[in-house]
Amino acid sequence: MSTVTLTPATDDDLAVMREQLGRPMRGVVGVAARCACGNPTVVATEPRLPDGTPFPTFYYLTHPGATAAMSALEAGHVMPELAALLDDDDVAAAYRAAHESYLADRAVYGEVPEIDGISAGGMPTRVKCLHALAGHALAAGAGVNPIGDLALERSTWSPERCTCANPRGAAPAPESDA
Repeated sequence: MSTVTLTPATDDDLAVMREQLGRPMRGVVGVAARCACGNPTVVATEPRLPDGTPFPTFYYLTHPGATAAMSALEAGHVMPELAALLDDDDVAAAYRAAHESYLADRAVYGEVPEIDGISAGGMPTRVKCLHALAGHALAAGAGVNPIGDLALERSTWSPERCTCANPRGAAPAPESDA
């Protein structure tokens, strides 16, 4: 049973995510977390994309501010520091539980043999992608993914403060003839 309640992705959500990522979304099953203004921050994606490609990243970070913040942390080489925390048995156990939670959430939308046992972000033994770990932490809520929680705490971005180019309710940016 999934621990995360997804909201259906509306046409407006899909348009926002297309703007956020610069491409159309594939295999969307719902929005897993939103910005303070209501725009999507994390999308949940089918474990097998419509073209048949296995896709282990169930929780996909779309918000440009959150994505930039995780990129800045990765560029600042905090991943080895966060990975060292896995030497603590309690942190390692919580991270393994986060991995199991992630797999259970994704399994609701289908089993894909090619990605069986693979979650995201290096879980359960490594810290590989802060974007995936933060996406999981935002979707599942504080206390589920300890490394994702720490990445969010150390970042300059907050889900409680809107940094969207076009917050919900704002007029869309004018189209350019360029």
